[in-house]
Amino acid sequence: MIAKGVDKNSILRELRGMLNKAYADSAYKVARVIVEGCLFNGCNPLHIEVRRPFIVSEGESSRLGNRNVRLEDTGLIKVKYPYDGSWITLRTEFGQKYLPLLRELVDLARQREVSYGARIVFRGGSIYLHLSIPIKLYLKHFRKGEAEGGFVGGFDLNSDRVNLVIIDGHGRIVDTRTAWFTETTSHGFPRNRARALRLRALAKLLKYCYTHNVGVVVFENLPLIKRRRFTRSRVGNRKITRFAKRQLIQYGIVMALKYGFKTLLTNPRGTTNSKEHNELMRRYGLDRHTASAYLTALRGLKALINMYTTNNHKNQNCPNCG
Repeated sequence: MIAKGVDKNSILRELRGMLNKAYADSAYKVARVIVEGCLFNGCNPLHIEVRRPFIVSEGESSRLGNRNVRLEDTGLIKVKYPYDGSWITLRTEFGQKYLPLLRELVDLARQREVSYGARIVFRGGSIYLHLSIPIKLYLKHFRKGEAEGGFVGGFDLNSDRVNLVIIDGHGRIVDTRTAWFTETTSHGFPRNRARALRLRALAKLLKYCYTHNVGVVVFENLPLIKRRRFTRSRVGNRKITRFAKRQLIQYGIVMALKYGFKTLLTNPRGTTNSKEHNELMRRYGLDRHTASAYLTALRGLKALINMYTTNNHKNQNCPNCG
């Protein structure tokens, strides 16, 4: 319906006639993301085919964390059958390291203090439960450290590599690193394996930042890009379509927060093709991706300086600041 241009209110009205509000609203939001992703890739959303069935329900703190998928214990969930309101009870298995987090989540949900989104996926004869945990609660259990370094790390994320440039407070390059995973863009390479390689490479570079005096990391706000730009190269186009930008940037932000980095997002406009970008390549002899990472780091440093200047100005009780 979204792909056909039906307005939001009409879609929700029809969905809510069959499902409760939480199921209906969640289904609409997921469908909208799928359609937007299809349009971003330059594809026809009318040709979308969902390969695996799934259930999704957004969180509601007033409904014990979730109205439809309720975590009763670390080994038990209840799923509401949408057509008669009855509950289906299922056993669950989680990794040992997640159990303390889940116990606290259950306790807080019963006190109506937190909510959590839930997605149930049916794959290969098995049922998988994915929970969206509040970030503060997640970091409470899985924080890796508290980065307090004085350097800034800028990242350039691509389908076949991640580039890192570390700069000091004056914008001078301190270090550069590149993590490669060129095999992920090969024809027929498994998407799940490609995802694992990209996330592992990004995690390795973030750990490198933590051990090399970096206190702030900067990423391009890639979701601001509304549509992919394809080329005449089949290999280049395959690289573009296999780059799950939103997934990689979300993972990078969460990992950065786990290390205690201050994390900034900058507008990606001009970081790949601009006069400023070309000048950095020429002046410092950088390749285009390292130059993009450097430019991202410089923009992050500028944003930090502006924030510091503004806060310092307000602390001086300036009459113009209120």
